[in-house]
Amino acid sequence: MSHIAGDQWVPQRREEPLQRLLFGGVYGTVLASALAAALDQDGSGPSNPGYDALWVLVASLAGAASHGYAHAIAHRTAGEQRVTARTVRSVLTEWPLVAAAVPTLAALLGAAAGWWSEVGGINVALGINTAALFGWGLWAARVAGLAWPAACRVGSMDVLLGLFIVAANILSH
Repeated sequence: MSHIAGDQWVPQRREEPLQRLLFGGVYGTVLASALAAALDQDGSGPSNPGYDALWVLVASLAGAASHGYAHAIAHRTAGEQRVTARTVRSVLTEWPLVAAAVPTLAALLGAAAGWWSEVGGINVALGINTAALFGWGLWAARVAGLAWPAACRVGSMDVLLGLFIVAANILSH
């Protein structure tokens, strides 16, 4: 959206889409990391990173759809009794959650193509996602108006989510 103030065109930010972008980025990254780590076969059966990638995609699509639908239902008016265009838009605005899973999907599909092992693909995904969590936290903090040192602290706290998944993956083997 935008408006004209005096003689100048002034863009206006819509806060809700930005919040959904940042939420979806963090949530999607954590979800994809946890799924990839959980689907790791650890040598107990045949490796199938393509299957793992499919489930990361299915879970991120289901997570995005359910969050968007729940958001629409929570803001539904008393008289509405059917799915509306607003509900569909709410579901579609959860695209950042799915987009955040793309690095994990790429790493797993690289393993399926034989570029590296399944474990290697998962390690690549966890490394990229942990770095992405820092970026999501840094961006969210800067958007909220925090100075660079404080924003780096927020990003570092988000990194702890990624390191928690890495540690859980290591301890589960």
